[in-house]
Amino acid sequence: MRTLTTKIITEIAYHEGIVREAYLDSVGVWTWSAGITSASGHSVERYKRNPQRLSKCLEVYVWLLREKYLPAVLRAFEGHDLTEAQLAAALSFHWNTGAIERASWVKQFMAGDGKARSSFMNWKRPAEIVPRRKAERDLFFDGAWSGDGTVLEWTRVSDAGRIDWSSGVRKDVSAHMAAILEPASIPQAATEAATDNERTSLAQSTTMQASVAQIGAAVVTGGTAVSALDGTAQIIAVTACVVIALAALWIMRERVKKWAGGVR
Repeated sequence: MRTLTTKIITEIAYHEGIVREAYLDSVGVWTWSAGITSASGHSVERYKRNPQRLSKCLEVYVWLLREKYLPAVLRAFEGHDLTEAQLAAALSFHWNTGAIERASWVKQFMAGDGKARSSFMNWKRPAEIVPRRKAERDLFFDGAWSGDGTVLEWTRVSDAGRIDWSSGVRKDVSAHMAAILEPASIPQAATEAATDNERTSLAQSTTMQASVAQIGAAVVTGGTAVSALDGTAQIIAVTACVVIALAALWIMRERVKKWAGGVR
């Protein structure tokens, strides 16, 4: 196998988890989405205190897998037809370590050396990565999948960029993944299901539309009232209406900027 599948990309995301805004990882590197850092070529600092739609987080993650990580894995195993499980495990390993083309276990596997399985576990730092490495090893050599179509999303990040580990929520992303790989095959129900951020953005958009209507109504009403006045009173009233309208428009502009930043 030489292409990504929904099962492959959800398996890797299952190990990574998702954070919609940039955070500092365990060694102080700014990270975003499913473990993406700026070393990938996609600058993640832009997402500090700027959470994105879940669909965008997943789209960038899959794009990087396809464009930057899959080619390296295929080169490392050139001449060997990997199974879906082996490709998933190798991609997960490379996504985490960036070392698929220099790892001894790969060379041993390609040479038919039985030591490849044990050498896989040479990559076990930091200590918290050991369970993932074991899962990748068992997937590559035994075909034992870990993922179930879900990811753990951490929904809160402090102003200092630290994840609130108690904010984890497990979410089914299988429909999102299928849509990214095969847009025409996604069920209608899935296309109608908005994420939390998307629903919030829709509500904000509706609110802004209502605000525009309210401003328009206020100006019309104010104009009608002003026409009943004379001289200086009319001038003062017109000035007040203009100031109120401009203030309302400025507030609406700020809301638009905030909303647009959240849905890019």
